[in-house]
Amino acid sequence: MWLRLKALIIKELLAVLRDPRSRFVLIMPPLMQLLIFTYAATLEVKNVDLMVLNRDGGYWSGELVRRLEGAPTFRSIRFTRDPEALHRAIDEQQVIAAIGIDAGFSREISAGRPASVQLILDGRRSNASQIVGNYVSQVVSTLGGETPAGEQAAALTPALVERNWFNPNLDYQWFIVPSLIAEIGMLIALILTSLAVARERELGTFDQLMVSPLSAREILLGKLIPPLLLGLAQMTFFVVAAVFFFKVPLRGALLPLYGSGLFFLASVVGLGLFISSLCKTQQQAILGAFLLLVPATTLSGFATPIDNMPGWLQPLTYLNPLRYFLVVAKGVFLRDLPLSEIVLQTAPLALIALVTLSAAAWLFRRRME
Repeated sequence: MWLRLKALIIKELLAVLRDPRSRFVLIMPPLMQLLIFTYAATLEVKNVDLMVLNRDGGYWSGELVRRLEGAPTFRSIRFTRDPEALHRAIDEQQVIAAIGIDAGFSREISAGRPASVQLILDGRRSNASQIVGNYVSQVVSTLGGETPAGEQAAALTPALVERNWFNPNLDYQWFIVPSLIAEIGMLIALILTSLAVARERELGTFDQLMVSPLSAREILLGKLIPPLLLGLAQMTFFVVAAVFFFKVPLRGALLPLYGSGLFFLASVVGLGLFISSLCKTQQQAILGAFLLLVPATTLSGFATPIDNMPGWLQPLTYLNPLRYFLVVAKGVFLRDLPLSEIVLQTAPLALIALVTLSAAAWLFRRRME
């Protein structure tokens, strides 16, 4: 049995590595996703364009403008004296935010009275506008604390000291790169496994497998093990890239990460084999894999928190293996996730793997009859 199984595993690996389409799926999508998600698809808001309408011209208004110019978030600041030009810049999306400073701004501050700044945001880009509004508010609040009235008030109020645990500088790459280990691992394992049986049918070699000495269980194991090996190899590549290229700290141990990753890949491979057994061509298999991959990514908490989803939709996330392994990957990298929590997240993965592999084996045997 073991010799037959070894021969089938080698045959499957060679089929993947020799097939141009499979090699493309194995190499290009992971590299493209790594670059796109890490550098382009960021939830941070940078390179912001502002417009300022300064009617004051005093010291404090000039100090506010200088601080806005010195903030790294803002790429350019345009000045105008025409309120219509300010409104037009927002309407035509030339800037995402506009600031209006009244004529008595500096005089009110010098007199120790409250002074206001008008901030106009482009509500069509709601998330970015909210973040930009927070940036501007921080600059204005810092300036307000240095005014005479602000210094007097600061002496009477407690100081707020912020500390960001696990990611002190709020570096977005520290969040996204560990998440990609799970995201891209699912992509590769799902697509390669979805193509496994469909490729055999399309090339006409599936009938040869059926008349070979291999049993249905051996064929299933031969289709299961190669994607697991390739998935673990991909995971190793991204762990190395995260630590040495992106400088993401690895605070936990690798052995629990790989142990949980093995159950995660097994659950995904079970889904892929189920899809592959249903499809007759590789094109159908790829479409089926992407049909499952998109909702799995959306319901995993990768881009948006699960708690923000509607109450009726949240229970579906418990069926998603990506939800659990994302917690493990980010936890091992950023906070040295305790072994008890890793086991707590891995147990559902083992259950999902058992169900998906059993369903795939049942359907596979039905197709062979």
